[in-house]
Amino acid sequence: MRAVVQRVSRAKVTVAGEVIGEIGKGFMVLLGVGREDAEQDADWLAEKIAGLRVFEDSEGKMNLSLADTGGSVLVVSQFTLYADCRKGRRPGFELAAPPEQAEKLYHYFVAKLREKIPKVATGKFSANMDVELVNQGPVTLLLESKKSF
Repeated sequence: MRAVVQRVSRAKVTVAGEVIGEIGKGFMVLLGVGREDAEQDADWLAEKIAGLRVFEDSEGKMNLSLADTGGSVLVVSQFTLYADCRKGRRPGFELAAPPEQAEKLYHYFVAKLREKIPKVATGKFSANMDVELVNQGPVTLLLESKKSF
């Protein structure tokens, strides 16, 4: 699984003009599921995200986690994180999980994250979404359960 994690002061996702997920301070997580991913990948990623210490403490150092700050998470599915852009101009998506597998692992990941973080909002799987966020810092992290980067 791959995730782009952004520290935000606020974020929301809209589908067909209706806000379906919205948070204040916390993380905006764009989540991609690959063909080789399984529940243990979601377990690792949920644990990693919940424990990331990238919020500032009283001395201005990135030393606090979501739990320490009472922050929230907005998770949006993003199959394009598995795009292969090495050849030509049109991305290939062969590494992305098929929709049935991806949706199952997406919901599993959200459930695991909710075990650790009280407020987790989501987008709508496979919908055309408008995502708005205010990246605070800016802080943006790339995570992958296979740890290839």
